[in-house]
Amino acid sequence: MDLDTARQAFAEELRYAAHVRSDRVVAAFATVPRERFLGAPPWQIFDLADGYWDVPGDDPGVAYHNVLFAIDAARELNNGHPEFWARLLDKLDIRAGDKVFHVGAGLGYYTAVMAELAGTDGSVVAVEIDPALAERARANLAPRKNVQVIAADGALFDPGPVDVIVVNAGATHPMPTWLAALMPGGRLLLPLTAEGGRGTVFRIERRETPGAFAAAAVSGVSIYPCNGARSAPSARLLARALGEGGQRFVRSLRLDPHAREGTCWLHGDGHCLSTRS
Repeated sequence: MDLDTARQAFAEELRYAAHVRSDRVVAAFATVPRERFLGAPPWQIFDLADGYWDVPGDDPGVAYHNVLFAIDAARELNNGHPEFWARLLDKLDIRAGDKVFHVGAGLGYYTAVMAELAGTDGSVVAVEIDPALAERARANLAPRKNVQVIAADGALFDPGPVDVIVVNAGATHPMPTWLAALMPGGRLLLPLTAEGGRGTVFRIERRETPGAFAAAAVSGVSIYPCNGARSAPSARLLARALGEGGQRFVRSLRLDPHAREGTCWLHGDGHCLSTRS
């Protein structure tokens, strides 16, 4: 099977494996050449049963399986599971012309998928805290004129006003910089994880009303930590909330000062994920 055909089949498989409703998301996965974002063979694949194992040979068609490739197995740093990210990008609804901020670009594969969704009238600012990975991502993404790659701490970097923010690492709380950057109607994809990397991904949307944010849990997650967006007190509060469950009832992100009440799922310092509409 040639690579174009393999890529099309891969994208169609994601449609059903991840229940992708958007033809645009399927088309983006069918367009971006994943093999160019995995580094040079030999590659390694990670799965829960066997851990990391070496891919035999150097066939680039291997990239078009719904599996998790290593970026750096020694650090347990991986390139993101296609089924997981196809599901999340489908829920995020990146539109043609959107300005996207990608925190934790890695080697740039999902940055490229987002750039495909944003189109030539849109743009993606991708930030990667590891300078060596940022340089590799910059090289991988060089053909895409609507992408800028920056080596910086994405938790602190100000991208300016944006339509979409995708955080590709686990935070313990939403960063004020991210919330301030969202334009009305803007969407933030935020994995919140306790120690150990497990948690829940929330989709947060800024409403037209000043200071109003809708929020909803969209997926469980096990992901690498976002070091600049973590604090020990927030991690303890989050671990307690995750242990009690009920995140599926979250409907809003509140920033107004208030005492903890029955609608507070995660009542943190200056932020509260609430079951209140």
